Amino acid sequence: MENIIKVGMADWKVAAHPDALTTLGLGSCVGICLYDGKRKIIGMAHIMLPSSDLVRANANRAKFADTGIPDMVDAMLRMGSDVRGMTAKIAGGAQMFAYSSGSDIIRIGARNAEATREILAGYRIPILADDTGGTFGRTIEFYACDGRLMVKTIGHGVKTL
Repeated sequence: MENIIKVGMADWKVAAHPDALTTLGLGSCVGICLYDGKRKIIGMAHIMLPSSDLVRANANRAKFADTGIPDMVDAMLRMGSDVRGMTAKIAGGAQMFAYSSGSDIIRIGARNAEATREILAGYRIPILADDTGGTFGRTIEFYACDGRLMVKTIGHGVKTL
């Protein structure tokens, strides 16, 4: 039976079979799930912002896509994973509030998702499933046994990616 490990906001964790990872309350934040199917190693990051360049006091590298994702990949490599065997699934990146301003700063969910896609492309990690956008929050569970991602959304049910 798997142990379900909680990933907090602005956090990342790695695990191996038979464990699973979960994070709650993805609104504009993005959950990045990496899977090495050969070794059954997984990683999950709950990122809040696309770039560490946006904040002066950025001591928590897990908060940002540009630093959190590379740190998580490195941790998976230390566990014996191979980046060439990794695949990704992402969720979150919602527009939680309606704004009339066209300012790009307000589109934080879309910017988080876009930054995530760019960083994963830089590693040549294919994204097998993408449940981003919309105007609703998500809770996700990611399983090392088979790379299954469960996305739970109030009012939209549960789906498996």
